[in-house]
Amino acid sequence: MGWRNWTDLRWRLVAWYTLLSGITLLSFDLYLYFQFRDALLQQIDRTLEVAAIQAIKNIDDEAELLAFDPRQDAPALASLLEDAGVSVYLLSTDGTVKGHFGHGLTTSIEQPVTLGFKTIQENGRPWRTHTRAIPADANTSPGWIQVAHSLDKLETSTNDLRRQMILGVPLVLVLVGAGGCLLANRALVPIEQISRTAQQVRLSGDLTQRIDYQGSQDELGRLAIMFDEMLESLQKTFEREQQFSADVSHELRTPLTVLKGRLNVALSQCRTEAEYRETLKSIEPEVDRLIRLSGDLLLLAQLEQGNRQWPPELVDLSDLLAAIAEQMQPLADLKQANFGSAIDADLTLQGYPDHLIRLFLNLLDNAIKHAAHQGQVKLMAHQDNHTIRVTISDDGPGIAPEHLSHLFERFYRVESDRSRRTGGSGLGLAIAQEIAHLHGGAIIVQSQLQKGTDFIVSLPLPTT
Repeated sequence: MGWRNWTDLRWRLVAWYTLLSGITLLSFDLYLYFQFRDALLQQIDRTLEVAAIQAIKNIDDEAELLAFDPRQDAPALASLLEDAGVSVYLLSTDGTVKGHFGHGLTTSIEQPVTLGFKTIQENGRPWRTHTRAIPADANTSPGWIQVAHSLDKLETSTNDLRRQMILGVPLVLVLVGAGGCLLANRALVPIEQISRTAQQVRLSGDLTQRIDYQGSQDELGRLAIMFDEMLESLQKTFEREQQFSADVSHELRTPLTVLKGRLNVALSQCRTEAEYRETLKSIEPEVDRLIRLSGDLLLLAQLEQGNRQWPPELVDLSDLLAAIAEQMQPLADLKQANFGSAIDADLTLQGYPDHLIRLFLNLLDNAIKHAAHQGQVKLMAHQDNHTIRVTISDDGPGIAPEHLSHLFERFYRVESDRSRRTGGSGLGLAIAQEIAHLHGGAIIVQSQLQKGTDFIVSLPLPTT
C-alpha cells in the first residue's frame, strides 16, 4: 500500500535521491562537455599557431612584393598543412590574398583584419582562424598571416558527446531510481515492522507482540530494538499493575469478608448489650487493618509520583535514629532480643523527618520480628565519603536468594502468611524503598540463610 501512496516516505526518499543524483550528473556532464570542447579547441589553436609560425618562415624576405619564398618547398608545406586540416593565407595590408595553401575559406577576408584567434561562420560552417602580423623587415612589405581550421570535426565530436549524455542521463536516473527504491525499501523495513506491530498492539491490546528485528544495527535498527524494549517495559508495568489490583482486592476482601460475616451474625438475632459490644470489639482490628492498608496505599502512591507537599529540611539523622532506637527498645525486649546501636554524631541531611521515621521504623520492626529468640539486632550509622550509610542487621533465618530481587515489590511475601501473622500489609518494604528514592538514596539487602539479614540504606549528604 505504501508503494501506491506518493506521500509515502519511501517515495519521497527515492524522489529526492533521484533528483539530487540527476542534478549532480547533469552538472558533471556539463562540466565534462565544456572541458572536452575547450580541450579540442585548444588543440586546434596550438595547431594554428604552429602553422602560422611555419608559414611566416616561408615568406620571401628578399622580394619587394609580399609572397611566399619559391626557394622553400612550398608543395611539401602545403601538403603538410592540408593533412593537418589547416589553410594558410598571406594577406596584404588592404586584405588582398597574396598567397594561399589549402582549401579553406572561400569568401573574402573580413575587414578590418583582427589579430589573434577568432571563430567565424562561412556558409553555415564554423571555422577557427588565427591571424598574426608578419615581422617588420626592410625588404618585406607589411602584411598578415592568417591560418584557418574547420571546426566541423569539433562540432561532430561535441554533438556526439552531447547526444550520448542526453541519452545516458535518463538511463542513469532510471538505474538510480531503481537502486533508490531498493535501498529505501531495505532501510525502511524497521519502520514498517514498527508500524505493523504498533497497529497489532492497538487492535488486539496484546503487549506480548514483538518485532524481533535481526537486521543491521543502524539508527532505524536501534529504533526497532528500543521499540521492543518499550513494549517489554509496558508489558511488565501492565502486569505489575494487574497484580497490584489483584493484591489490593485480595487484601481488602479478607477484612471486608470478616466484617460482613460478623455483622450478619450480630444482626441475625437479638443479642445482649455485652454481646454487641464483644462483636464491635472483634470488628475493630479489621477496621484498623483497613485504615492501615488504605493509608499505606495512599502514601505509596504519593511517593511513587514524587508528590512533595512541603520542602525538605535539614535533619539531624543522629538524633532521629537515637530516638527511633529508644522507641523500638520495648519491642526488642518483648522479643528478648539484644538490641544495640552505634550511631556516629553530627550526621545531617536534607529530607523529610516523618518519612525518614517511617523508613527506619519499618526496617527495624522487620529486623526485630525476624530476629532469633534472644538474638541480635543492630542499628549502625556512619558517614562514608559523601554518603550516610545506615545498616540494620538481624540474626534471623535469612532470606533465600530467589526472594531478594522481589522484596521491594508491593504485597510480595516470602512466606504466604507472613504478613497476616505479623500484622503487616505487605507494603512496608515498598514504602521504605520509595522513601529512600525520594531522598536520592537506595536500599541494599544482603542475606544468608540461617545467618541473618542486613538492610543498608544509603542517603546522600546535603550539597553545599
